[in-house]
Amino acid sequence: MFERFGEFNSAAEINETAVNLRKEGDTESLQVLANENGIDGDVLEAFLDGDILYICDDMTAAIGKIEVETTEIDCAEIMEDWVEYIKAQCLERPEVARAVRKKGKSLAGCIAELLRWSFKNQHDVDKKVMKAAGVSASRCTLGIPGMATAKRIITDYYLGGAAK
Repeated sequence: MFERFGEFNSAAEINETAVNLRKEGDTESLQVLANENGIDGDVLEAFLDGDILYICDDMTAAIGKIEVETTEIDCAEIMEDWVEYIKAQCLERPEVARAVRKKGKSLAGCIAELLRWSFKNQHDVDKKVMKAAGVSASRCTLGIPGMATAKRIITDYYLGGAAK
């Protein structure tokens, strides 16, 4: 995922590397840097042309990291929603965007926290609902966090519990 340049800790680190690569005229390495960090090709082109000074800010660096990480994890259904909740938190809260970029924080780790909560907070499904669904098991449980709870778990994961 971050094979050539490693995992950056901030948008500032990405930008510093990009500026230095541009000064050296190393467009091939800039392309790799952009790909590894989810930087849009049009943004990279504008950066190479000198139209913009930097290739990312905190929010785009965070969204880019999430996009790259998403290619490494098989997300479906509710997990896709969780990924969108993480992106929304990055857009709404600059401190979350900065935290997403931190080394050691990952999409897999965040989804693991959501899954951990899900297993710890399972509730019995009402027998009427089970019957209507055609479920013949003697017991059925479900433990998926609602949007507000998921956003709290996401924020707690990335900010280290400082979101409360």
